[in-house]
Amino acid sequence: MREAVIVEAVRTSMIKKKGIFSRLQPEQLASEVIKALINRSGVAADLVEDIIIGCSSKSDEQVAQLVKLAMLNSGIPTSVPSTTVERHCKSSQQAIHFAAQAIISGDMDIMIAAGLESIEQHGKPQFNNRKKEKGHFKHQLLEQGLAAERIADIWGLSRQQLDEYAYESHEKAIQAQSQNRFEKEIVPLYVTLPNGKKTLIQKDVGPRKALRDNMFSKLKATYKENGKVHSGNSSFFSDGSAAVLIMSNTKANELGLKPRYKIINRSVVRSDPKILFTGLIIGTNKALTKAGLRIEDIDVFEISEVFASVPLIWLQETGADPKKVNPNGGAIALGHPLGANGTRLLTTLIHELERTGGNYGLLGQCEGHGIANITIIERVNE
Repeated sequence: MREAVIVEAVRTSMIKKKGIFSRLQPEQLASEVIKALINRSGVAADLVEDIIIGCSSKSDEQVAQLVKLAMLNSGIPTSVPSTTVERHCKSSQQAIHFAAQAIISGDMDIMIAAGLESIEQHGKPQFNNRKKEKGHFKHQLLEQGLAAERIADIWGLSRQQLDEYAYESHEKAIQAQSQNRFEKEIVPLYVTLPNGKKTLIQKDVGPRKALRDNMFSKLKATYKENGKVHSGNSSFFSDGSAAVLIMSNTKANELGLKPRYKIINRSVVRSDPKILFTGLIIGTNKALTKAGLRIEDIDVFEISEVFASVPLIWLQETGADPKKVNPNGGAIALGHPLGANGTRLLTTLIHELERTGGNYGLLGQCEGHGIANITIIERVNE
């Protein structure tokens, strides 16, 4: 049976927007992870048949040329085709799905799915609160923060619950860093400073200590007066890149490579855009059914943490074990690199499963206008 297997996965550190990665051009971030992916896997670069890079905001410096520039800088031969894909925050997760589908169909044998976001190059994404206008627009599209407020109200979540979840995300990320859990997955990068000296970047900068001492209580609600959602229990925009080497199981065997995990499900759904984050719940149930699995079978979940209310309502509805969810912290602590988020989360998921000996992992992300992507992977035991 032809399968899509994961051979290697790497990422950069996640750096807050306007941070040190703003000194790099977007293609530099992507080229470094692609280069590391090839070097660590030992696969000859000219064997790669296609590269798909997810990027949510292809404007300004992040234009269609970035994938070509990234390839040239990474040493990939010019004979290798490439493209970009945009699906909001799930762009690189969709790149993973497209790559896996091409391999399973037999069209390709070796592909790279990558993700990139350089927030500084295009500014903060804009969301509009649209209402019915003259009968031609039938749906209200809420800004995501207002949607996060809405689901918190519907599911009866208090601000204290959101804040407690955010605090725990930071605590888990700090523990992961102290135990060097991210060390294998992060590609160290040198960045040149204004004084001409180079500094090595190999650590996520988001996790913060000592947050419990009334810090959250001092923050004002961001989206509505007396609301529950604020900057402390929400994710923050960050710069970063990640890449995954996916190939057919037959090609991996032919090259003498040991696959790490196989992609056994790729699902995408849409929910009501007025409560857009519920797609994650619908998608999880659909993906598990298609894979013939139960929620209890999954060893590690990486679930979208764009707002604390999102994983909290997901936990309520799915009955998943909270201890299995984002065990190394999520986007509230580590940052949300938009188009790179899917490949970043899959990279962390793979390494965490290997660290703990888990067999099944589920990656779930929601995005603008109610769409959600789910990926399920299974350990390859050979």
